[in-house]
Amino acid sequence: MKIKVKHLGALREAEFTLGELTIICGGNNTGKTYATYALFGFLFTWRRMLSIQINDDKIENLLADGVIRLDIEEYVKKSQQIVAKACQRYTQELPKIFAAPIDKFKQTEFNISLEIENKNINLASKFDRKMRAANAELFSITKSEESTELVITLLIEKDRVEIPRDILKVIISDALKDIIFDQFFPRPFIASAERTGAAIFRKELNFAKNRLLEEMGQADKNIDKMELLLKEYDDYALPIKTNVDFTRNLETIIKKNSFITDKYPDILADFSDIIGGEYTVTRNDELYYVPKGKRVKLSMDESSSAVRSLLDIGFYLKHEAQVGDLLMVDEPELNLHPENQRRIARLFARLVNLGMKVFITTHSDYIIKELNTLIMLNHDKPHLKRIAQQEGYRPEELIAADKIKVYIAEETDMKLEGNTRKTKCQTLTLADINPELGIEARSFDTTIETMNRIQEAIVWSEE
Repeated sequence: MKIKVKHLGALREAEFTLGELTIICGGNNTGKTYATYALFGFLFTWRRMLSIQINDDKIENLLADGVIRLDIEEYVKKSQQIVAKACQRYTQELPKIFAAPIDKFKQTEFNISLEIENKNINLASKFDRKMRAANAELFSITKSEESTELVITLLIEKDRVEIPRDILKVIISDALKDIIFDQFFPRPFIASAERTGAAIFRKELNFAKNRLLEEMGQADKNIDKMELLLKEYDDYALPIKTNVDFTRNLETIIKKNSFITDKYPDILADFSDIIGGEYTVTRNDELYYVPKGKRVKLSMDESSSAVRSLLDIGFYLKHEAQVGDLLMVDEPELNLHPENQRRIARLFARLVNLGMKVFITTHSDYIIKELNTLIMLNHDKPHLKRIAQQEGYRPEELIAADKIKVYIAEETDMKLEGNTRKTKCQTLTLADINPELGIEARSFDTTIETMNRIQEAIVWSEE
């Protein structure tokens, strides 16, 4: 999946490809978070943005005959146009995604290219969905394995069908979206840079309720209560809202198990070592941190900032994570000691090797260097195996260079559309990754070299 943006925050023009592990690094205010939030927003809303038209005659045939058959390949042929139109629609939604003024996105362009060819779309999977109302099944939508035919069948007598035609179109369209596009768009989970505050104020951060109470307090007695209830508020960017909502709903979330809990509990043990304890939610929906080896329970405001910054990631890994998900973390190094930054890098590599995708923005040289180590050790050479064993690296943590995409957010000379001369502008530059030497992260290297030069001058320049 390739993402192209223009005039998005600090980014004048940029493109990046979603890899199995995608990293954007660079200085402050260089567009990293804009790129992250824009991608998250699309992945979070793509089913609503995509539009697949179901002709009226199909619905009439269904109501008349009780069954219709749709050729899925006919919709596959239109997939590029469907995605392109969805991107146009999504671009118009960006002010809401970012909770920012419309003027900031007047020139913005957001495009996703799946580089789809018909042969790349897997239609082999079985699909089976039934729609119910009360205690009765209304109709089914099914597809057999290896088939390219979608069968919609009424399960009640035709003269008893009371489903509006528009609703039928939406339900059938949603099924086609899932069959064709679900394989391209991973389910996203984001840990925003605001997650530390969300952990402390999880119960107070009910945006809708707070704004409703605020406006009711300021309004006169003739207020239209229904209009106020139905009003949309866009005070916070979508990634922050979803982050806060996740933290507020922990009492429900803990009732589920992730695939990691079921199959790889040692990952959770490693995570517990990183935070130095466990999170727990009581029956009264009270959230605590329990340090290892101690008989105390600490509230979030009593816990360290490192414990708070990893809270939502910990609950996600334990209760929500699925194979194929995209875990997005804005600055995973927040409040972490360098040793724990290294361990987080190893955790991300292991998640990727288990079939998840990971997307991070970072200022951490420790994370990049630890990933370099994992890349450099990932070779079948006796001395590398010896080093890995001596230093405590496990085979499942090592990662292949071709699984990683690294982009540097920086100002550079580039030719813009319609211009013959190069212009300095903010963009994302793909970093070189050498399987033997790792990632060339010049964003950090330049700063480190400057510091080393100054310190060498201090030590050696005295006459």
